[in-house]
This record gives sequence, C-alpha cells and structure tokens, in this order.
Amino acid sequence: MGPLIPNGVIPAEWDSIIAILIGIAFGFVLEASGFSSSRKLAGQFYGYDFAVLKVFFTAALVSVIGVYYMDYLGYLDVTQLYVHPFYLWGAIIGGIIMGVGFVAAGFCPGTSLCAVAIGKIDAIVYVGGIMVGVFIFSEMYTIFEPIYNGYFYGNVTLEDSLGINPYWFVFIFSMIAIVAFIAADMVRKRVKKVFY
Repeated sequence: MGPLIPNGVIPAEWDSIIAILIGIAFGFVLEASGFSSSRKLAGQFYGYDFAVLKVFFTAALVSVIGVYYMDYLGYLDVTQLYVHPFYLWGAIIGGIIMGVGFVAAGFCPGTSLCAVAIGKIDAIVYVGGIMVGVFIFSEMYTIFEPIYNGYFYGNVTLEDSLGINPYWFVFIFSMIAIVAFIAADMVRKRVKKVFY
C-alpha cells in the first residue's frame, strides 16, 4: 500500500501541499515544546536540559519502529522509500558547520526559523548568517563542487553500511536510546548539583 504517492494512493499533485501541512505541524510542535528558545536548545551542550535529545531520539525511534513494523505487516514497502544520497565529505563538513553553529547560537536551521516566526532577534541574526553562507556557497560553487560531490556512496542507509539486518538495527538503536536517556539524566543531575 505505502508509500502513498509513489503507489498512486494519493495523487502526486498533493506532494507540495502535504509537505507544507507537515511543515506547519512540525513548526507548531517545535514552538509548543519550547524549542524556539536558544537557552533550551543549548542546554544539551551544557548539561542542564536534555529535552531536545530526548524528543528527537524518541521521534527517530518511534519512526523507525513504525516504518519497519508497517513493512513487516505489508502496509509499507521500505524498498520504495526515498533514501537521501550520501556524499562523505559534504556530510562531514556540513555536520561540522552546523554543529558549531548550533553550539554557538543555540539554534539548528529548523528551530531558528521557528524562532524567527515569533520575532526573536537572535534567531533573525542566525538566519541572516545562514543566508550569507548560502550566498557565499552558491557564488563559489565551482570551488566547492569537488568537495560537495566527492566520495559519493550512493543511496545507502545505516544498516546497509553496517551490513546488519534492519530488525537488529532497530533493536540496537533502541538500546542506544535507552542508554542515552539514562546518561543524560545522570549528567543533568550532576550539573544541577554543581550549578544550583
């Protein structure tokens, strides 16, 4: 049955409309969760608030369990799902740039746009920096292009790279999440004792 658009259950013309509705819902959930606050987001790097780690880890875990369970029941064909192409150096350099920006400003691109929507000045400056970065990258694309397109590994998933069964991957990912949640609570309690 699924995915719905590639199998013709939903017409392809609805693609952008569904994406906009999901984007609005995602932005609403981000704001309702308090993720438009740079202090809350930066809290995971300083050890006093791990809400972001817990929420996004839980979302990823529920998604991957749901996808493979629906595949197991025959409601979804995992082989038809889009897998983003993997360029090694682009991923490494992009991850470093985003990570530094996340720690320095307390926003990721999604949460920064959410914060801009409610008028936060620090988020407006952050998004301005993103726009400057996009402009520089586009103007100097011919220089960056070999790095950007270098070391292409295809449309691979993590379980493909590790060479393990997808169901074992789900189990291992679940165990990592549980350990991460326990470790986050231990760090938060220790930091709370030091600073409060």
